[in-house]
Amino acid sequence: MKQCFLTRRGPKAIGPYSTAAILDGICYLSGVVPVNPATGKLAGEDVSTQARQVFENIKAVLEELNASTADILKTTVFLTDLGTFGAVNEIYAEYFGPDYPARSCVQVSALPMGALIEVEAVASLK
Repeated sequence: MKQCFLTRRGPKAIGPYSTAAILDGICYLSGVVPVNPATGKLAGEDVSTQARQVFENIKAVLEELNASTADILKTTVFLTDLGTFGAVNEIYAEYFGPDYPARSCVQVSALPMGALIEVEAVASLK
C-alpha cells in the first residue's frame, strides 16, 4: 500500500503533492528545489549555491526516513541552463558516490519559484 510522506525538516510543498511516496520499500521523492526550509525562500542566485541547498534538502528528507544519499538509486536533475552542468557535477559528486546513482539531466525552460535547479530522486528504504 502506498504511503505518502510530508517532510518536517525539508522545504514544504509549494503545491498539492507529497514530499515523497513510498511503496514496497522504494521512496519516490518529488522534485526538490533550492528553498531554504527556515525562510521559505530560494537559497542564493547562482547554481552552485542552489545545487548545494537542493542536496541538503534531499539529505534532510532522507534522514527523516532513516535513509541517506547512499540509498538513492536514481536522480533526475533539471537545469534551466545546461551550461551549468559542470558546476552542478562538482557539487553532486560531494553528496553522491563513490557508488553514484543512475542519473538523467535535462534542460528545462523554467522551474518553480525561478529556481535554476530541481532534483527528483528514487531511493531504497530497505
